[in-house]
Amino acid sequence: MSLKSMFSAKDMTQGAPWKRILEFSIPMLLGNIAQQLYNTADTVIVGMYVGDNALSAVGSAAPILNLLLALFVGISTGAGIVISQSFGARDRDGLSRNIGNCITLTFIASAVIMVFGPMITRPMLNLLDTPASIIDWCEDYLNIYFWGIVGFFMYNMLAGVLRGLGDSVSALGFLLVAAALNVVLDLVFVAGLGMGVPGVALATDIAQGISAILCFMKLMRMKEHFTLSKASFRFQPSVASRIIKIGIPSGITQAIMACSMMVVQSLTNSMGEMVIAANVIIMRVDGFAMMPNFSFGQAMTVYTGQNVGANKWHRVHQGINQGCYIAEAFSATITLVLLFLNRYLFAIFTDTPELIELAGQMMRIMAVGYIAVSVTQVMGGVMRGAGDTVTPMWISIASTVVLRIPVAYIIAHFTQSEAFPHGHPFALSVSLLISWTCGMVVSVFAYRRSKVRQTILSETCKELNVDTPPKLR
Repeated sequence: MSLKSMFSAKDMTQGAPWKRILEFSIPMLLGNIAQQLYNTADTVIVGMYVGDNALSAVGSAAPILNLLLALFVGISTGAGIVISQSFGARDRDGLSRNIGNCITLTFIASAVIMVFGPMITRPMLNLLDTPASIIDWCEDYLNIYFWGIVGFFMYNMLAGVLRGLGDSVSALGFLLVAAALNVVLDLVFVAGLGMGVPGVALATDIAQGISAILCFMKLMRMKEHFTLSKASFRFQPSVASRIIKIGIPSGITQAIMACSMMVVQSLTNSMGEMVIAANVIIMRVDGFAMMPNFSFGQAMTVYTGQNVGANKWHRVHQGINQGCYIAEAFSATITLVLLFLNRYLFAIFTDTPELIELAGQMMRIMAVGYIAVSVTQVMGGVMRGAGDTVTPMWISIASTVVLRIPVAYIIAHFTQSEAFPHGHPFALSVSLLISWTCGMVVSVFAYRRSKVRQTILSETCKELNVDTPPKLR
């Protein structure tokens, strides 16, 4: 493969499915890891140069940040699905309109968050019972992040467009540049200028803005697939509504998951600053551990979308099994690493022995659940790529809200003691494991009963001119 072809759109309607999925997934996995480095660099640097309370402040701000960003991230997911289907169908005009409207929607959403985000920051932090010792830092971090939100929104949208075109390598390259810049700026602002928690937010804003600019410059050079003119950027309700209609369920899913995190964060906050810090460390490692699952889920969405657009249902059929096997193998490897090497990973964030011990115990409970999540993500990716974003939404709601929140509070209630007056910290990890496992079971059941699967089966039979398709997972 030439260097030029690596940084170009990829046709996932040709070649061995597992090769196309891997070629797309690996760069995206590295890109997701680089994205996670933004927050991880923030955590490591403030923990090292400011202290554990600053570490807790950055972590406690995450649920609110995730809630306010969730809906837009869902819309960018919908954009990627629309783009992949248009690309698979070789619809040049439609592709141009879709990309232009994606950019227009991004500017509108950015303006809304920049105005209203800072207005609700303090009330949300108070609602979560954020400790007084860190609430001001949390507020500063969130407000600065919101003022520079256009970079985050634009990068995610344009990276979604590139991935919909099958180009996950360019998005990776741009994000690696931005991640490296983020670390450098973190050190300059925090260690050099003593800006503390606000410094890491400012560094992230600048780095994300640069990654967005690089993505836009790349798109402007891809004229062989589409043409971006002034007319392309003109807001078209029919185009925008399709993007939003497909993306809203994913956005709602992300928002509800963020809300559930906020509710559980309130429980975490009640357990004290030691548990808050331990949970922050776990969530940072968890962010990396989840990356393969999210990457393969996104890969299956793009793979399915392109092949559905091209009416190559037999390739969707083939890709499901192969995608599941690859995702499960990655997750099993990560589980082993987390079970046996978690102490070394947590030592990167803090040198406090009590924190490392508590975080390690909690992570060992969660570790096996990553295999279950891999199945859930692949099944959800196939359904989303085929246009069904509603079923994965309901599954996420059931597992993260209906199940996880009550389980966490029930376990916390029954494990209250003199040492843990608000419940044992293990309640947080056990509830996640139960949620992930049940989510996998429901996902498999729902997929087997879904219209998407029936369509894949029937269209595959027609395409191959057979009565019974090859065995489908």
